[in-house]
Amino acid sequence: MSNQVVDLRVPVSVITGFLGAGKSTLLNRLLRHPDMGETAVIVNEFGEIGLDHALIASSSEDTVLLASGCLCCTVRGDLVNTLRELMGKRERGEVKPFKRVVIETTGLADPAPVLHTLMTDPVVSERFRLESVITLVDAVNGSSTLDNHAEAVKQAAMADRIVLSKTDLAAPAVTAELKHRLRHLNPAAPILPAVLGEIEPGPLFNAGLYDPTTKSFNAQNWLRAEAYGGHDHDHHHHDHDHDHDHHHHDHHDHGHHDHGHEHHGHDSHGHPLTPDGKLDVNRHDNSISSFCITFDEPFEWNILATWLDMLAAYRGDNLLRVKGLMNVQGVDRPVVVHGVQHLFHPPATIPAWPDADHRSRIVFITRDLDRAIIENTLVALKESTPAPQQAAS
Repeated sequence: MSNQVVDLRVPVSVITGFLGAGKSTLLNRLLRHPDMGETAVIVNEFGEIGLDHALIASSSEDTVLLASGCLCCTVRGDLVNTLRELMGKRERGEVKPFKRVVIETTGLADPAPVLHTLMTDPVVSERFRLESVITLVDAVNGSSTLDNHAEAVKQAAMADRIVLSKTDLAAPAVTAELKHRLRHLNPAAPILPAVLGEIEPGPLFNAGLYDPTTKSFNAQNWLRAEAYGGHDHDHHHHDHDHDHDHHHHDHHDHGHHDHGHEHHGHDSHGHPLTPDGKLDVNRHDNSISSFCITFDEPFEWNILATWLDMLAAYRGDNLLRVKGLMNVQGVDRPVVVHGVQHLFHPPATIPAWPDADHRSRIVFITRDLDRAIIENTLVALKESTPAPQQAAS
């Protein structure tokens, strides 16, 4: 029973997706589902998601109550103000209670600023917790969008869940190739099909560290380290006192190697070009690296904190997401690490390890940043640290 801890903060999921991927259809279907009745949905404009008027029970200037019980509101000013106002209305009884928030972003929006808001604003982070990033991909046009929009690749790489829409309209071979591509970009994100927006909310949303149904922390589900493969066989490279020949890379390590790949200049956005001046579409995917690093020995607290600070400060733009379950000297519980680009949640502990494996596991999803650079940063830090410091209490 040591794992029974209640996190009373409201879980927040961010739905992002490519232009034309079908977010309006998905949201309208979700808002009809009885399991979504105690959900507040934040959108930029009601008109943009095309709310089905048959769903609307009542509305005011900035709030729409749906017949299913869902509450929709528009972003007023910025997301921080909207979340604060929404929580204030709930506490004053001006809106019905909600147990979940879904934030819909527009078009090719970068999800990182929304995640930063949830992580850094003190009032927001006290009342709300980031549960998941859900990225919607159109099976018909998804590959073309990934080819032509670096931000679309970033959306897929950062996702906890990927929803594949319009699979009924795409050729099976096209869908299969897109799935293969998405798994390469993001091995840990389950790919869930949704035809005409039909999808069960349960598998879509329950992707966070905390599981309200069991009132416990589901670190394995959140980290999904096993999706990267081979981490149970990496013991030989965790003693960071030897050369890194990287013979431990296997077919599960989706690192960026660029073997024999030549680039010939960049466009105005910094994207590589082919010899004939066209956008080098493969470069978008190749720039993404996804891997899990496992450490057998517990970390000294100052080493872990300094390492993460260094990565955030000097390589933050290249860190799409970082998730870790760390064994720290002097701390008998796992320390949870979660970062989005240059921002990290303050490290926190959870009540218990998920199983008998107490090794540190940290997952990186990066852009234009190799595993070797991250590992070598830690090597250099350890070599430059003169003596062990006092462990965290």
